[in-house]
Amino acid sequence: MTEKFNPYADEAEVMRIGDMEIENRVDRVTLTGDLVLTRDKAGLTLAQDLLSLMRDVVKALEDDKQLPEVVELKEARAVKNPFA
Repeated sequence: MTEKFNPYADEAEVMRIGDMEIENRVDRVTLTGDLVLTRDKAGLTLAQDLLSLMRDVVKALEDDKQLPEVVELKEARAVKNPFA
């Protein structure tokens, strides 16, 4: 993993590990897609990248002294396209 991902730091950061996309938000980190960990050096590299990411996520959560019990996620809603 060449890029540094700072969990919960902003609303714009996105990274990829294999075919998995990791989106950063201030209230959540979303992992979508597939990650195939093959039994070879390429699979090892992907597994190490995922482990590094998860360590950063866990550390960010552990370091948050005001961590709530549950974050209420707002449901997505459709809005009128301002460019239409």
